[in-house]
Amino acid sequence: MRNAFSDALVSLALEDPKVLLLTGDHGYALFDEFRKRCPDRYINAGIAEQNMVGMAAGLARVGFRPFVYGLSAFVPVRVVEQIKLDVAHDKLPVVFVGDGAGFVYSHLGTSHQSTEDIACLRAVPDITILSPSDRHETSAAMRFAYDCRSSVYLRLGKSDRGDVHNGPVQLEHGRLLPVGDGAPKQLLFIATGSLTKTAIELSKNYGASVCSAPVIKPLAALPLAQLLRSFEAVVTFEEHSVLGGLGSAIAEVASEMTRTPVLRIGVQDRFSHACGSYEYLLREHHLDASSIEERIRAFLASIA
Repeated sequence: MRNAFSDALVSLALEDPKVLLLTGDHGYALFDEFRKRCPDRYINAGIAEQNMVGMAAGLARVGFRPFVYGLSAFVPVRVVEQIKLDVAHDKLPVVFVGDGAGFVYSHLGTSHQSTEDIACLRAVPDITILSPSDRHETSAAMRFAYDCRSSVYLRLGKSDRGDVHNGPVQLEHGRLLPVGDGAPKQLLFIATGSLTKTAIELSKNYGASVCSAPVIKPLAALPLAQLLRSFEAVVTFEEHSVLGGLGSAIAEVASEMTRTPVLRIGVQDRFSHACGSYEYLLREHHLDASSIEERIRAFLASIA
């Protein structure tokens, strides 16, 4: 996914001489090709993320198309105020890219684990939130973000778990992307980011339909409600807090416009208790496949 992001960024920069990259002292090897092809449009703002967002806002005001890159624990979490007031308030065309979302920087502890980034920005008006699940969605998300011509947050999980789609896809505002055969079923899994692969694997045990949600905000409420009504139950999957993320967004629509029960699989309202490997943290937070399956079984039994 990171390579797809880097390749898409280079392609956009070669198309548009106004495309700039600002980084908060991260991603050196990732941007080797960008620095080689567009050396005068690479700005290392240093470990000063708040200042970097202000720089991006000023550059956007004079016609540039800044892409602002950082670890998602810092972009957007450290700079929510600057994103809100300097960029989103005036609908400036700045794309924020938060890498390493979720638990992938596992050994670095809570300061580098990012499970609240979507929630931080969902309540900020006039910003689009993207969360691709594989390299195909990442490439499409970069084009989508560029074409938005407004403020965008692109969430990347560094743990690449393989392709979800067989080939290129196209993103639309607020629309889910079906994954699999599309045959009518009773249970729907809606997933985003790294847990989409887990949702696909578990769907085989339940005969569930699977949709990927690369566009978290905005969601097209009417089509989503129509989709939810066609299933007996829905399970959402995300490597993010259950508060304010994809599961919350789906549950809000379901509660207001349908009677479809929703189970939200995600990080509960707590910090990690210990450091360890990425796989360890998924187990600690009950986001490994066996723990998720236990919750799904209990949920289905409760609504039977």
